Amino acid sequence: MVDSDGTTTIIGPCATTCPDGLARQCRDVGPSHRSEPPPRDPSPSSTIATMELVFDLWIRSATVVDGSGAEPRRASVGVRNGRIDVIEPDGDDRGPSSSSAAITLDATGMVLAPGFIDVHNHSDVAPLIEPTMPSTIRQGVTTVVVGNCGMSPFPASSAAELASWGGGTDGDPPAEELAFDSFGAYLERIATARPTVHVAALIGHGSVRELAMGQERRAPTPVELETMRGIVAEAMDAGAVGLSTGLIYAPGMYASTGEIVALAEEAASAGGIYASHIRGEGAHVFRAVDEAIEIGHRANIPVHISHLKCESSHAWGRAEELVARVHSAGATGDQYPYAAWSSVLRSLLPPWAPVGELRSLLTDPAMERRLVAAIEQGEDEEFQSSVDGVGWERIVIEGTADRSNDGLDVAAIARRRGIEPVEACLELLIADPETTCTGHAMHEDDVRAIRADPEIMVASDGVATSPRGGEAATPVHPRTYGTFPRVLGPFVRDGTLTLQAAVRAMTSLPADRFGLSGRGRISGGAWADLVLFDPAVITDRATYQQPHAFPDGIEAVVVEGDLAWRRGTDTIERSGRVLRRRG
Repeated sequence: MVDSDGTTTIIGPCATTCPDGLARQCRDVGPSHRSEPPPRDPSPSSTIATMELVFDLWIRSATVVDGSGAEPRRASVGVRNGRIDVIEPDGDDRGPSSSSAAITLDATGMVLAPGFIDVHNHSDVAPLIEPTMPSTIRQGVTTVVVGNCGMSPFPASSAAELASWGGGTDGDPPAEELAFDSFGAYLERIATARPTVHVAALIGHGSVRELAMGQERRAPTPVELETMRGIVAEAMDAGAVGLSTGLIYAPGMYASTGEIVALAEEAASAGGIYASHIRGEGAHVFRAVDEAIEIGHRANIPVHISHLKCESSHAWGRAEELVARVHSAGATGDQYPYAAWSSVLRSLLPPWAPVGELRSLLTDPAMERRLVAAIEQGEDEEFQSSVDGVGWERIVIEGTADRSNDGLDVAAIARRRGIEPVEACLELLIADPETTCTGHAMHEDDVRAIRADPEIMVASDGVATSPRGGEAATPVHPRTYGTFPRVLGPFVRDGTLTLQAAVRAMTSLPADRFGLSGRGRISGGAWADLVLFDPAVITDRATYQQPHAFPDGIEAVVVEGDLAWRRGTDTIERSGRVLRRRG
């Protein structure tokens, strides 16, 4: 309700919509140039001194889980100029009344946590398609780290593919909007779009390699290597938070360890991180983790392993061993809490068989036999099969040119066509090289064992999208909508990990590792990225059959002090900005 003095009191997080324009003092200067007041001391003496101030937002009587891993505590939180200004323990009657704040949220019975940080996300160009990013903000995510798996919109041609993952179509967004002449220009374009959530970006090795040497399956020349190093250095200067690789995808799969070390050195010299989709996550997972660790040691750079998993029966039951290997080397990792991966179908092909050459390869019977064997069994040390130890019946087509195949496993498509599954796979790729699929390749026990480790971050590996309009027809993995609520709900309630450990894995742990200063904690002077949720209700609702479903239990999300979204409304405010690495 709007009081006589113009303030708004929300009795519970789902009451009437806030008047437009409240708590927007810094909007005129743009999301990338918001003023940064000095941190405040939230001690009682400081609290008393601020009682005469008008807060932009007052969150009353919340159960605060502050992101540090500490026990929950009851408190009220006051926000001013985008930052946390006051943390007032419950029972202190010196706290402000609702008339002291422009907006008041009654958070009784709710958990207040720092906004979640999704460190493995592919919403690189989503702000240019749907800047409100509803599937992201409505999970409680306030920051995404993009540029993962070796793909970034600059340089090279990854932008169009990344756009298609988020519901973009030919001509939407227009090609000129995806043509960035530098990494800095890309970041500026995202800042201008003013997305709902903050965006930090890695520079993708695969995109860098493609710009320097196309899809060549060889080592770079000295000149090409220096070109790549220069591109990475320029991206780091522009504010990239690190370098990523995707070593099961072309052209990243053609790179040697030494090539990656050379580029990682450029990221290291600027204080960045190395994040890797490693060369194998099944039979070769330990060898692949060791390569990432070696790169970190040789380049003197922090290492982060993307979407940790034990893929296929060859690795099932080894989750605790895998996590121990990561921790013993001082590396970190993230995980999405699902037993299925999602990727492009061409990721099943060995490095020597790019999708554009399939027709030619299949004209040679000897090469066809080699290709079939590589796809279904792998090639010793050189290539890990994604089918071996999984089976074609567990690989489900997510999206392809012939939409009648969507939702069917490859074995079923093969039966329909009267051919072998591997033949059906190749036919699908020849008809549509961008075919996507889901592989139900992990064991639920391993998923839970990895998630039980409090040092493993939570990440979606998703792309921001919407259940409405053209994006609703885009096939997506349920993690796109449900990752963070799935952990906070079912995984916390069944005792897999504590609430405070789960929140830390989503907030301060990723903020510290990726250098996102001032975020990930509820503390005096921190940026007011916050999420309010009902711990008894929160859960995911998205399924593989019906993935476009928002979670339950998220009550409100605050981005730098602005009420970005709250339950009971479809209105989403856009308060995010680009977060650049500060050297």
